[in-house]
Amino acid sequence: MKAILPVACILSVAAPVAARAQTDTPPPPPITVSGSAAIVSDYRFRGVSQSDDHPAVQAGITVAHESGLYVGTWASNLAGWGTFGGANMELDLIGGFKTKVSPTGMLDVGLTWYVYPGGANKTDYAEPYAKLSGSVGPATLLAGVAYAPKQQAIGKWYDNGASAAAGVYDHPGAKGDNLYLWGDGAYAIHGTPFTAKAHVGHSWGQSGLGPNATAVTPTGSYWDWSLGADTTYRNLTLGLAWVDTDISRNRSAYLQPSFSKGQDGTGSIAGSRLLVSLTAAF
Repeated sequence: MKAILPVACILSVAAPVAARAQTDTPPPPPITVSGSAAIVSDYRFRGVSQSDDHPAVQAGITVAHESGLYVGTWASNLAGWGTFGGANMELDLIGGFKTKVSPTGMLDVGLTWYVYPGGANKTDYAEPYAKLSGSVGPATLLAGVAYAPKQQAIGKWYDNGASAAAGVYDHPGAKGDNLYLWGDGAYAIHGTPFTAKAHVGHSWGQSGLGPNATAVTPTGSYWDWSLGADTTYRNLTLGLAWVDTDISRNRSAYLQPSFSKGQDGTGSIAGSRLLVSLTAAF
């Protein structure tokens, strides 16, 4: 009894202290702000260069509410084909909702508004999306769908690059839609600081050029994929990825000179390429 009583007294005092410590832990804030800034060796959007095979500087910020609602913006410099008729900049405005569908599963639905500041009329377009993700041990999987309904910015105004070079619309005022399906996978390699990553996607859209002599899916349909790895130190992530598409020079020949590096009809902007990225999260 002499041994038990001191222990009991200690526990009787420690229990309220522990409970008070738990009570004093501040709850997570209702609104969180996160963002990142990156330097990439080439800005590839669904496998196609938007920076004319040159480096790009990118940054984004997201404000999320505890309810699952969020808004954000993301920007990158552009060159060549990627300008989409605007200035050398892409500005994405994003809004959506995230919710858990299982202990490790997440559903994310929203809309991206692609904006090209300083561009001509009929440049910007909207694209709703839905993503379902989940994890099993060190593996994370994601499946996504993005569908842009019919809009003039992604319509087939030019049948080919020759019409675009001449500035003569084949189908002025045409509207087009675009569908993109993709899957991502990541695997944290045990005992190393590396995470292996893979991506595959398929696009369906107009087989031609829009009012600004560019397109989301210029050949009508194509595959894109990538394979690489990331490593993170504190808030910095270094990434390497091999990116490619099945858009051959023969398939894209009718789009020239628009669909090329320097828009001079030479050099592929959809061929295989090793991408290097350095991202700082905050």
